[in-house]
Amino acid sequence: MRLVLPAKMAAVRRGLQTIKHSERLSGLPFVTLSNLEIVLAEALNNIVKHAYAGHPDGIIEIHLSRSEHDLHCAICDTGQQMPNGALPSGLQSDLNCAVADLPEGGFGWFLIRKLAHEVGYTRENGQNRLSFSMEVRTNSPPEP
Repeated sequence: MRLVLPAKMAAVRRGLQTIKHSERLSGLPFVTLSNLEIVLAEALNNIVKHAYAGHPDGIIEIHLSRSEHDLHCAICDTGQQMPNGALPSGLQSDLNCAVADLPEGGFGWFLIRKLAHEVGYTRENGQNRLSFSMEVRTNSPPEP
């Protein structure tokens, strides 16, 4: 499956709905689809907010493929490269504090790294490529 989106929040939301309801992904366990939606939402929102900050004409290209036990994804854009040319560490924020002191953000890369595996990043010829895989869990609970 290949999907090309403008780098805008509304387009990301529509793109996530398209992917979620795609016939090509039908039959995937509910937990796999839910985790995919979380990972894609975090990654795509980061691309819009950070890679294309100040450049509203950006394009995001998503490639999804599946095998019997895995779902593979590659997301490409021509926005700014990742800081230091590398993926963020995705360490969990310290939550041992007063409710008023809890961070409002900073959980995205932690979630991506927790829910996906083989997370990778490259930048070649002015293009960012984020890739990851997700296990297709066949013993997951039934869809609600």
